[in-house]
Amino acid sequence: MIIDRNSPVPQYFQLQRWLVEQIEQGVFKPGDKIPTEAEFVHMAGLARATIRQAIQNLVNLGYLIRKRKLGTFVISRNANNGNRKIIGLLVPDIRVGYAPELARGAEDEAAKNKESLILCSTDDLFIKAEYHTERLIENSVAGVIFVPTAASDENNKLIVEKFTSRDIPVVLADRIIPGVKIDHVTTDNFNGAYRITEYLINNGHKKIAITLSTLFSSERERLEGYKKALADYNIPVDKSIIQTHDGRYSEKPYLDFARKLFKQSRKFTAIFAGHDRIAYLLSSVAADMGIKIPDEISIVGYDDLLPHCQHQISLTTMHQPIYEMGIESMKLINARINGLVSPGQSKVLKSYLVERDSVINRKK
Repeated sequence: MIIDRNSPVPQYFQLQRWLVEQIEQGVFKPGDKIPTEAEFVHMAGLARATIRQAIQNLVNLGYLIRKRKLGTFVISRNANNGNRKIIGLLVPDIRVGYAPELARGAEDEAAKNKESLILCSTDDLFIKAEYHTERLIENSVAGVIFVPTAASDENNKLIVEKFTSRDIPVVLADRIIPGVKIDHVTTDNFNGAYRITEYLINNGHKKIAITLSTLFSSERERLEGYKKALADYNIPVDKSIIQTHDGRYSEKPYLDFARKLFKQSRKFTAIFAGHDRIAYLLSSVAADMGIKIPDEISIVGYDDLLPHCQHQISLTTMHQPIYEMGIESMKLINARINGLVSPGQSKVLKSYLVERDSVINRKK
C-alpha cells in the first residue's frame, strides 16, 4: 500500500480507496478481518485519526462492520445495505471553524433516521470539492449538504450541477451561490451584523472599523449590515478603517491590517471582526502593542464558536446557531429526497448577541 503524501487527495481517502480495491478484488473476502489501526500505522505511517476516518466511512458504506473486542470485518454489501440512505456532507475543514458543529447537528439528525453520513473536507478548494463529488456519486448518495467553497460562483455551481444532473438533491449550508435557485439553510447575517454594529453605536462608538472576507456570501451580507447600521445612525462610512480580504482564510492579511490600524488608534474606538478567529487575532496584536481591550479599543466578533475562556479577552459576539443549521439542513435534504417539498426552499435561522467583556460603554 502506497500513500502519496504530495497528492491533493486526502490520505484517509487514499486508504479508503485501497481497502475498497482489496475487497472488490477478493483480497479481503466477506468474513475476513482487516488489519488493526496499529497495523495500518506500521504499514502506511498514517495517523490513527486518518485510519479511523477511512474505516468509519467504509462502515457507513456497508463494506465493513466493527465487532466489539474482535476487530473490523468485511461483510457482504448486498446483505447489509438494504434501503439505508447515505448522505454526503461537504464542509471546508472538519477540524476548525463551524464545520465540526455543523457536522454534529447533521449526524445527530441522521442518526434519528438510521441514515449514514459521509463527511468530506474540501479545504475551501474547488479541486477537492470536485474530487469528493465524484466519489460521493460513485457511492450512490441519496443527497448532499454542501458548504460552497472559496472558488468562483461558477465553479460552485458546477459542483451542484454534477449532483442535480443525476437527480441527487443538494442543500447549501451557511453560504449561498448568487443566482442559483437551490435549497439552502443559512443564518440572518445582514441583521446579525446590523444588530452588533448598533450595539456598538448604542455604547457610544461612532468610529467603528471592520475587517472580514468578501469571498463568501455570509460575510458580504455582514458588511452590508454594518454599513446599513452606520447609515441609519447618520454615521459616515470611513473607508480607511474598512479592510476586506478576498482570499481563503489566512492570518497574515488580518495581522497586517491590525498592526497598521492600531498605529492610528485615534481614528476608531471599536472593531467589528467578521468572525471570532479574526477577533482573537486582533486582540493578540493589541496585547503585543500594549493596547488594552476594551479600555482603549473595543472588539466584537461573529459566530460564538470558540471557547472564549481560552483567550486573553472575553469576547462579545453574535451567536450563530450552527448546530441547528446542521439539523435543519439534514431535515431539508430528507424532505427533498422524499418529495415533500418543491425545489428552492430557504430557511434562515436567527442569531443573537452574546454580551461579554470586550466592549466598553463610552457614554458613561
